[in-house]
Amino acid sequence: MGDHKEQPLRVGAAVRRRRRALELTLAVVAERSGLSVPFLSQIENERARPSRSSLEKVADALRTTAVELLAAADPACSVDVVHAEAAAEPDCEPRMRSLVRGHHQMHAQEFTGDHDAGREFQYRNDQLMYVADGAVDVEAEGRAYRLGRGDTLYLTGGVRHRWRATVADTRVVVVAVAEHIEAVQDRPRQ
Repeated sequence: MGDHKEQPLRVGAAVRRRRRALELTLAVVAERSGLSVPFLSQIENERARPSRSSLEKVADALRTTAVELLAAADPACSVDVVHAEAAAEPDCEPRMRSLVRGHHQMHAQEFTGDHDAGREFQYRNDQLMYVADGAVDVEAEGRAYRLGRGDTLYLTGGVRHRWRATVADTRVVVVAVAEHIEAVQDRPRQ
């Protein structure tokens, strides 16, 4: 109950994302795949489920594989609960857990304790950092920010940053637009 793995996958959204990322029209995909435009539209809008053979034709037209399209598919359910782990003794070990399961348009992770403070991050798409407990120091775009409990920091895609916990048992929630989503255009590297 509520486990997204029990639900069928919605491959249409993955097909649409891939087609749009390649800037192709349905007509071009239809010509390349040998399938009709109306059928491809039905696939993208989840009104038709392609056979394995049809999915492979679509994948070939999109310069990918059926396996990749299935991996990028969204679960059909719209609600999924991720329960907190049973309260454990504080072990002072840094931990990370995903708050959203599956391959979605959003990623969310909870970090407890510290992590590799020297590691620099740069995500393609936008990201929000929320300090649930404790405090962190963040360095972004050459500036330092001190965040405490309840504070948030928003980073647009492409911003290089690093952070570290400054208080024991700090909990930070990071929510980001998924990397496979074309939310921002590639910015030129400087």
